[in-house]
Amino acid sequence: MSGEPTNHVSRETPRAVSRETSSGTRGTDGAADPYGYSPMTTDDTPIGAAAQRASEVLHPGGVSLPKPTRRRVLTIANQKGGVGKTTTAVNLAAALALQGLSVLVVDLDPQGNASTALGADHTSGTPSSYELLLGEITASEAIQRNPKNPRLMCIPATIDLAGAEIELVSMVAREGRLKTALADSALDGLGIDFVLIDCPPSLGLLTVNAMVAASEVLIPIQCEYYALEGVGQLLRNIELVQAHLNPALHVSTVILTMYDGRTKLADQVADEVRGHFGSAVLKSVIPRSVKVSEAPGYGMTVLDYDPGSRGAMSYLDAGREMAARAAASDGREVEA
Repeated sequence: MSGEPTNHVSRETPRAVSRETSSGTRGTDGAADPYGYSPMTTDDTPIGAAAQRASEVLHPGGVSLPKPTRRRVLTIANQKGGVGKTTTAVNLAAALALQGLSVLVVDLDPQGNASTALGADHTSGTPSSYELLLGEITASEAIQRNPKNPRLMCIPATIDLAGAEIELVSMVAREGRLKTALADSALDGLGIDFVLIDCPPSLGLLTVNAMVAASEVLIPIQCEYYALEGVGQLLRNIELVQAHLNPALHVSTVILTMYDGRTKLADQVADEVRGHFGSAVLKSVIPRSVKVSEAPGYGMTVLDYDPGSRGAMSYLDAGREMAARAAASDGREVEA
């Protein structure tokens, strides 16, 4: 040990620009401080930097994302559990809503985790996606607005949804029940820009309903060893829906979740996914984060729970990228 102080720099915080000069250290007014004292700024500590990032997230300074020329309906699907599907649905929705867009999350998972994270009541008997599928209520009657952001809406899922697949089997046009419920005539008065449908971790009738109701599929893929194992079956199901029920359906977006930059495996999986899906993969990658995992336990998205965290910033970036892609896609369609 030499006795000299060690300069520790957080991996999340950019190194502050040195203020040392030959005549000492300069203070905030630019004058040299003969005693070598430097006032602390938000860039000097990880906590200060996180607070600065949180302020930028919660007060974006009038920044708003481009509105799509038509409503975008995306099904978020992956039958493999634990890939960050629901987490991605609610945090992407929150990121889009925070930056000026109106977003509706349709919870089709009987566990109701998306409803919990968005602060929506989903006790048994609450108007929900179950009654919506059966045609007993309209979308506007089932929608709940997030208490923190009225642009963020949710159609919750209750435990009643667990028996919906059995009840749907005997119904006419059972695969198109959700599409009918989310028709333009049902949503036009609400000014919704994006609809994100959170599916259960299976390829049953609820997921098929979600795929028939949407034109786009968003696939979250975790950066771990078995990441692509179940994606092949999912893609085959998408092709079947395309062929028989919804020709417009396509995989528009793939997002990498649970990325751990300390491991070579994460980079290998990311490279493999990008090689397979190409430009559909978002450049924004969601890191493995304790804060992202903790947020639903408090009935919050990570952007509300810890807006200065890496997870919150990553979802914010992913939302911006999605909105930019949607605007670019709309421009191409107009030119065509």
